[in-house]
Amino acid sequence: MIKHEYDAVIVGAGGSGLYAALEASKTARTAVVSKLFPSRSHTGAAQGGIGAALGNVEEDKPEWHAFDTVKGGDYLVDQQAAKILAEDAVRAVYDLENRGLPFSRTDEGKIAQRRFGGHTHHFGEGPVHRSCYAADRTGHMILQTLYQQCIKNDVSFFDEFQAMDVIMDGNRVAGIVALELATGEIHLFRSKAVLFATGGFGRMFKITSNAYANTGDGPALLARAGIPLMDMEFYQFHPTGIKGMGILITEGVRGEGGILRNRSGERFMETYAPTLLDLAPRDMVSRAIMTEIAAGRGVRGDRKIDDYVMLDATHLGKETVYSKIPDIADFCKTYLAIDPAEKPMPVQPTAHYAMGGIPTTIDGVVTTGTVTYDGLYAVGECACVSVHGANRLGTNSLVDLVVFGRRAGMHIADYVKGASMPSLPEGAEEAAVKKIERLHDGSKGPHVGPFYTRMQEAMMAKVGVYRNERPMTEAVDLIRTLRDEFRAVRSEDTNKAFNSDVLGILELENLLDLSLVTAASALNRKESRGAHSREDYPERDDAGWLKHTLASLDGQDVKIDYKDVDTSIWEPKPRTY
Repeated sequence: MIKHEYDAVIVGAGGSGLYAALEASKTARTAVVSKLFPSRSHTGAAQGGIGAALGNVEEDKPEWHAFDTVKGGDYLVDQQAAKILAEDAVRAVYDLENRGLPFSRTDEGKIAQRRFGGHTHHFGEGPVHRSCYAADRTGHMILQTLYQQCIKNDVSFFDEFQAMDVIMDGNRVAGIVALELATGEIHLFRSKAVLFATGGFGRMFKITSNAYANTGDGPALLARAGIPLMDMEFYQFHPTGIKGMGILITEGVRGEGGILRNRSGERFMETYAPTLLDLAPRDMVSRAIMTEIAAGRGVRGDRKIDDYVMLDATHLGKETVYSKIPDIADFCKTYLAIDPAEKPMPVQPTAHYAMGGIPTTIDGVVTTGTVTYDGLYAVGECACVSVHGANRLGTNSLVDLVVFGRRAGMHIADYVKGASMPSLPEGAEEAAVKKIERLHDGSKGPHVGPFYTRMQEAMMAKVGVYRNERPMTEAVDLIRTLRDEFRAVRSEDTNKAFNSDVLGILELENLLDLSLVTAASALNRKESRGAHSREDYPERDDAGWLKHTLASLDGQDVKIDYKDVDTSIWEPKPRTY
C-alpha cells in the first residue's frame, strides 16, 4: 500500500478537472489523478466551439444565452445556474485567450464566432453567432492551455491511475483509493477535498461518440457509496455521427451552413424546425432524423437499422471546408473515403452526452438538496448542476467545464484553508485490495466481452432516441441479470503491469451500475421532455414531472426520489423553434 497526502485531489484531467486544479493550487497542495495522460482526456474531442455572448459578429447578450439554455433544456434547467453559466462564459473565454488559447479570428482580429444549434438572439427570434472556436479543435486547445498552466502552478500529476473507491467518513470525504496501471499497486490518497471530473459514460451504448475511457467512473463510485445520481434518464444523442461508427461530425458543420438531406435530397428540417432549421436543438434534430428513416425517407444501409441521412457541405466550397472544419475533412477522408467538399457525409444519431450525473451546487459541492457532503465535489459531464436539464445545447459542455471547474477550484481553495485533515476509517483500502485479489484468485469465469456487447446493444435499442415501457423494462431486467452474472468474471491475465483485463472489468462494473440507473430512471419518468422521448407518453407533463430525479442504487433495485427545479426567472412554455 502506497500512501499520499494532499489538501486537494482532483480525479480526472479533462477541462473541468484541470481548471479546478489550477484554481485550487493557489492555496492547496493539489494532485490530479487520471486514468489517461491529461492531453488525451475527452475534452480534446470537443470540436465546434465554446458558447459566449461576446457579440463579435452580431449583437448578443448573456441573458439571451441563459434563456436559450433553459429553453433548450426543456425547462428542466435550474435557471439561476444557467444565468451564472451564461454571464461567466464571457469572462471564461477571455481568460482562456489571455492564457494563450489560439482562437480563430475575424478579419478585425477579434475572436471568431459561428452559429450553433439552439442559440438565438432576442429570446428565440433567429439564430445567432455565439460559438467561439479554434477551427474544429476547440476542446483540444482548451486542454493544452490548461495543462500548461497547471504544470506552471506545480500541480502534481498521477497519470494512468484508475480510481477504485471513494473514502467517506460519514458525510465527509477523506480521500480515494486508486490502482496504478503501470504496476498494479494500490495507492491511497488522503485529502481534505476530493473533486470528481471523470467525464461521461457513453460506452454503455453500442454506437457512441465517446472514447473507450468514458466509463462513468466517478458517478459509479459515488452511487455505490450511497450518493444518489440526478436526472440520469436524460442522455443526449448527437444527430450527426458518422454512419455506423459514431465518430462525431461537429455541429459546426451546420453552423457554417451545412444542410441535412433525406434520400430525395430534401432539406427535411424545414418541416420540423422552420425557424432554426438544421440548427435546432440536438434532441429535436435526432428525432427528426429517426422519423425520416422510420418513414422510409432515409438512405438505405445494408440493413434497415443501418439507414441514414446525408449532411451536405458541398455548397460551402473547399476553402471554407478546409479552413473552418479541417479535422472533419480529414475524418471523412480517413473513415469514409469521402471529401466533404465534394460529396455529402452519411450520418446517424450517436450516443453523445450525459445531462445527468452527480448532483452539485453551483460551486461543485456534492449535495442532494437535503444532504451536503463536506469536501466532496464534482464538475463537468459527470456532474449535474443542472445547467443542461433535459437536453444540452451545443457549446455549453465546454462552457460548463470552464465556468464550474473554476468555481469549484476556487471553493476548494477556500475550503481547505479552514479544514483539518480527515481521519481515515480503519481499513479504508481493504475493499479495493480484496476486489483485485478476487479478480486474480485463479477461478475460471466468463470473459467481459459478451457482457459489453449485451449491455451496449440493449441500451442502444431499448433506451435510445425513442423509448417505450416494454423495451425499457426488458433493458432493466437484462442489466440486472448481467450485474448478477458479472460477479463470476475473473481476469485471464495474471500480470500486474498494464493489465487490460482488470481495467476492463473495473470499467464494466461502473457501466453496468450506471446502465441500471439510467434505464430505471427512464422507465420511471412517464412523459417526454428533451432527450427523453417516450412514444407511449408523447407529451411534456409539467404538472406531474417538472422535477429532477434522484436515483439511488440499492442492490439490484433503484430507489427514486425527487428534487425541485429552479424556475425563478422564466415560466415554462411549450418549446417551438
